[in-house]
Amino acid sequence: MKCIQCQGKLKLSKAPFHVDRRGYLLAMDAVPAWVCTQCGEVYFEERAVDSIQKVLHSIDTQTMKFAKSA
Repeated sequence: MKCIQCQGKLKLSKAPFHVDRRGYLLAMDAVPAWVCTQCGEVYFEERAVDSIQKVLHSIDTQTMKFAKSA
């Protein structure tokens, strides 16, 4: 596989994922990803993205419940 940005080689590794969203910060330090050996661009696999989206949905649901009870 090649990097879309620079055409460098991609290596299966781990990469951080951070998102500041709806009043909270989610930080994951070691998400499986393809990382370009030349420019460092990160590509998360569909399976990892699906897992992240499930976590975000769960946190969003709990955050809304918390906000309503406050």
